[in-house]
Amino acid sequence: MPLEIQITKRLAEFTLNVSITAGDSPLGILGPSGAGKTMLLRCIAGLERPDRGRIVLDGRTLLDTEHGVDVPSRDRRVGMVIQHYALFPHKTIAENVAFGLHHLAPSERTQRVDELLERTRIAELGKRYPRQVSGGEQQRAALARALSIEPSALLLDEPLSALDTHLRSQLEAQLQEVFLVYRRPTLLVTHNVEEAYRLGRELLVLSRGQIAASGPREDVFRHPPSLEVARLTGCKNFSRAQPISEDTVQAIDWRCQLRVRTFRGGPVACAGIRAHHIDFVESSDGSSSSENVFPCWLVRSSESPFRVTLFLRLHQPPDESGNFDLQAEVYKEKWEHFRGRPLPWHVRLAPELLFVMPE
Repeated sequence: MPLEIQITKRLAEFTLNVSITAGDSPLGILGPSGAGKTMLLRCIAGLERPDRGRIVLDGRTLLDTEHGVDVPSRDRRVGMVIQHYALFPHKTIAENVAFGLHHLAPSERTQRVDELLERTRIAELGKRYPRQVSGGEQQRAALARALSIEPSALLLDEPLSALDTHLRSQLEAQLQEVFLVYRRPTLLVTHNVEEAYRLGRELLVLSRGQIAASGPREDVFRHPPSLEVARLTGCKNFSRAQPISEDTVQAIDWRCQLRVRTFRGGPVACAGIRAHHIDFVESSDGSSSSENVFPCWLVRSSESPFRVTLFLRLHQPPDESGNFDLQAEVYKEKWEHFRGRPLPWHVRLAPELLFVMPE
C-alpha cells in the first residue's frame, strides 16, 4: 500500500518540490533545519495545502489540485506524532489515546485503548494526566494515539529530539518494535544522522525543499551523489580532487594520489572518506592491502565516552597553526592499543571506502 507524493509549495525562501513513493519500509527524511521536512509531513497530513500536486495513499486520492480533490485531514487516516507531543492537558492519557475513536462502541473503544497502552508500555498510566508523566511517556502516549485510528500511513516529526539520552534510547527501541508490526508507509523526519540511519531503511535527504538524494540508506551513505549530501550525512573528510586515470585521483588538499574503487571516469571535483573508515596500520609493505597508506602525525584529540576523534596531519609533522587534514574516529579500546606508538603513525584510506563526487 504505497504512499505516492508529488507536491509543490512555495515557501518564504524556496519552493518545496518533492516527488517520492514510500512503501512499507520506514523512510528517514534527513536535512538541516528549515529544509522543508516538517512542511512535507504537514502537506501529507492535510494540515497544509500544496500549491499544486497529488497525494495518493493505498489507492485513495487524498489530494489532486488539478481535479479539485482535497480530503480533510480528519478523513485521511494518517497518524502523526510531533516533537512536542500535542497531548490534551485536560484529558487523561487513556482519553488522549481514545480521542479519534468516537465512532467505536464504548466497549470496543476501551479494548482498543487498553491494547495500545499495553503495546506502547504505558498500560499503568492510563488514568494519569500528561503533566503527571515523563516526556518519554508522553511521547509514547502520542504514538499510541497516532496508531489508535489504524492509520494507513504514519508520520513522525522529530519524535525523539525533545528527550534526554536515556529516554531517546528507550523510545527509539519502541519505534523499532512498532515498525516490525506496522507494515505501512512510515515517514520519519529528523536532523540526526545516526537516528535516520537506525530507524529508516530508506533515506531521503532534503535541502531547501529539493530532493538531494534518495534510496536505500547504505547506498546514500556509501555513495553520496554530492558534497552537500556527504556533509548532511555526517562525513567530515573532504579534499578537492582531479582524475588521473580510471581508478586514481589526485587529492589536492591531502597532497597525495588515491586509488578508488567507485570511480570509473567522469567529472570529479571532490574526494571524501568517513571518519570511522580511516584505519591505522603498520607502514606500507608494498602489497595491495597497503594501497593509500600515508604517514600521519597527531595534531590533537577529542574524547567522548566511547570514542576518540583524532585530528591528523598527513606527510609531515604539524606546525604552530594547528591545521589538520583528516578526522579519524576510533573506539577507545583501539586508541589505547596504539596511542603510545612513536610518530609518525600510518593511516590507510581504503579504496573501497573512498568516494568521489562531482561537486
